[in-house]
Formats: sequence, structure tokens, C-alpha cells
Amino acid sequence: MNYFRKIYEWLITAIKGMLITFDHLGQQKVTNQYPEIYHPIKSGDMPLIARNRLFVDMDGCDGCDSCAKACPVACITVESVRVTPGDENVPDMNNGKPRKTWVTKHEIDFAKCCFCSLCTFVCPTDAITMTQEFEYSEFDRDKLIYNFTNLSPEQVIEKQKMFEEHQIAKKKEQEEKKKAEAEAKKLAEIEAAKKAEESKPSEGETTPKADSNAQISETTAMKEETKVLSPEEEAKQKEREARRAENERKRAERLAAAKSNENT
Repeated sequence: MNYFRKIYEWLITAIKGMLITFDHLGQQKVTNQYPEIYHPIKSGDMPLIARNRLFVDMDGCDGCDSCAKACPVACITVESVRVTPGDENVPDMNNGKPRKTWVTKHEIDFAKCCFCSLCTFVCPTDAITMTQEFEYSEFDRDKLIYNFTNLSPEQVIEKQKMFEEHQIAKKKEQEEKKKAEAEAKKLAEIEAAKKAEESKPSEGETTPKADSNAQISETTAMKEETKVLSPEEEAKQKEREARRAENERKRAERLAAAKSNENT
């Protein structure tokens, strides 16, 4: 019974569909003639949030490249150069902030664009938006590549040249600064060496500090002589005396060398 019921339902459904078709055959056609009579944008039927051709407001674009990074089909290319200090007539951004970069190239290949709108979500300045425009078909695919930059080719070359010259001048200034610092350091070392040479006593002379140190050493030695020393203490004392003699010898050599340098 289930089998025959299915056949009956199928026949009823087919008959209903054919009746609807025959009913529309005799009615007047309702096809909208585009674009002579009906246009979706002019008629107001196109939604404001339609995802059609993109538009970039270059007064708000700062060349951050976020849209190009977010694009899943890599149809956006952004190139920029920093504003050179001293560059005149640099307009502010449309949000009132000073412009820091010139966008020398902002291309979108609409032959690749999938109209996902991801680029509009990541733009920090809301410079890139989707429009209602959908009538822009071309016979040449290269004409679907739109460059939105508001700089002429001559201005692009000028801005790039200005920034390169600024970088060269900045690098030269840094090198000169490092050179001046190195020369100042070298002069300071020479002055310090001269002062050290002048403060050294001549041969046979001793400074008050050296005399006091010698007196203290002699007093200490006399006190140590009066003491009864153990074998270990005697060994340590001999070692100290040997180091003291070695230091005196080295000091005498330095004084002799300094004197020979002064004579030459």
C-alpha cells in the first residue's frame, strides 16, 4: 500500500506544477528591461551594504598595507614613502592627524577580487569601502587594475627622490657625528696621558704619598722583625718581600722608560 500511495502523491504533485505553469502561460510578461527601463541603483533596489567595486579614499589612506595583508587573493598592492622633513604643502589626513607617509601606489586588480570585504574590516582609517557600483566590465583585463593614488607619476618620483636624499644626508650626518665623537675621545685620552706623565715624579724623587707608604712599610717591617715568627709566617714574609722587590723593580723600569721618552 505504501508503494501505491507514493505513486499517487507523485502524480498529484506533478499535476499541481503543470497547472501553475499553464496559468502563467497566458499572463503578461513581467521581465524588467535593463537598463533602459529598470536600473537597480537608480531605482533604489540596490542595498547600501552591497559588496561591489571597492573605493579607496586617499585622503584617509596612510599606506599601512593592512588591506593588502588581509586580502585572500592578493589583488591589492600598496607602496608608500615617508614624508621628508621640510616637505612643504603636506595635507593632513581626513581625520585631522598629520600625514606621515605618501601612498605612491594603491592598486586593486578587480579581475581577481572576490568581494569578501575583509580589506574594509582591517583598515584602521576606514579609507577603503565597498560601493554599489557593479557596471565596470572591460574587454581588456589590464583595464580592471585600478590605481587609486592621487599622486602623478612625476610627483611619485619627486617624493621618492626627496626621501632618498634625506636618508643620504642623515647617514652622512651620523657618520660625521661618530667621527667627531671618536676624535674627541682620542683627544681626551691624549690629554689624560699627558697629565699622567706630568704627575709622575722624576727619577730619584718620591711623592709624599710614596714617602708615607715607605715609612709605613718600614715601621711594619720593624714590628714584624721584633716578633718571633713561625716557619709558615717566615715563608709568607719572604714571599711578600719578593713581591715588594718585584714591584719596586717594575716601577723603576717605568720611570726610566718615561724619562727616555721625554728626552727623545
